[in-house]
Amino acid sequence: MKKTIVVIGSSNIDFVMKMPRLPKLGETVTDATFMQAYGGKGANQAVGAARAGGSVFFVNCVGDDPMAPAMVEQYRQDGINTDFIFREKGVASGAALVMIGEQGSNYLSVAPGANYRLTPACVDRAADLIRDAAMVVMQYEILPETLRHALDLCESFGTPVMWNCAPAREFDRAYLKKVTILVVNENEAGELSGIPVRDESTAREAARTLTGFGCRTVIVTLGARGSFIHATEGEESVPAFSVEAVDTTAAGDVYCGSLAVALVEGKSMKESVRFASAAAAIAVTRLGAQPSAPTRREIDAFLQSHSDA
Repeated sequence: MKKTIVVIGSSNIDFVMKMPRLPKLGETVTDATFMQAYGGKGANQAVGAARAGGSVFFVNCVGDDPMAPAMVEQYRQDGINTDFIFREKGVASGAALVMIGEQGSNYLSVAPGANYRLTPACVDRAADLIRDAAMVVMQYEILPETLRHALDLCESFGTPVMWNCAPAREFDRAYLKKVTILVVNENEAGELSGIPVRDESTAREAARTLTGFGCRTVIVTLGARGSFIHATEGEESVPAFSVEAVDTTAAGDVYCGSLAVALVEGKSMKESVRFASAAAAIAVTRLGAQPSAPTRREIDAFLQSHSDA
């Protein structure tokens, strides 16, 4: 059976400031704590999937800056296959500036850098890998034409695709019929469906609208209120786990990576969402994007300790 997960997406070097509260416009907030970590939605999902027990390949571009080799080496240490990470000349790796305030709320700005060198031609170099994958996982921090090309390629091979439409950007909804599992938060669901999502009722309406465009399963994540699943076989709500959030930066990415692992292992959709929710719950209690991603042992132990939840 095919078990490989191929993540196609972005990587960033994160510069993080943790502070008592987020500043107002024009205000300086002092007494922050600084850390430098690795992030980017694609890399976060790849790391999240690998630590959750998945066999992961990462298709990505980094720059020729001095920090790129250490970033790629960290992926290897997490067990990710890096054969399809391409080092581009004359451009810096992607970078993000992150400010984290009270209860894990954050401001975030990203400079794409080498992430926008991930072209359809790069994806074609990984075509054999994509054809043989159990699942391809993507986000939206790459070029729209690269995303569309990858969706076309997956469709031609019959390879299932999980697409996390994050961050929310303009997208040709005709391509949703090529998406097997769409994962969106409230804002992203609203942007794609045209229906503002405020609660489970509006999440259900948005999800039904999005499946109407052709994707087979839609998962709307609602933060502390859990996840809403709309699939051809029915609808279901999965509650979130109650934890005290420190940093929510990569929670959605960890959720998606862990969800892919559970589904590839053959777990039901509800079991997989619960597994992903546990991973995300652990992640928000830690500072930093990739440093927050839990191991499989940690996820299993968390689920065991919350078996009655």
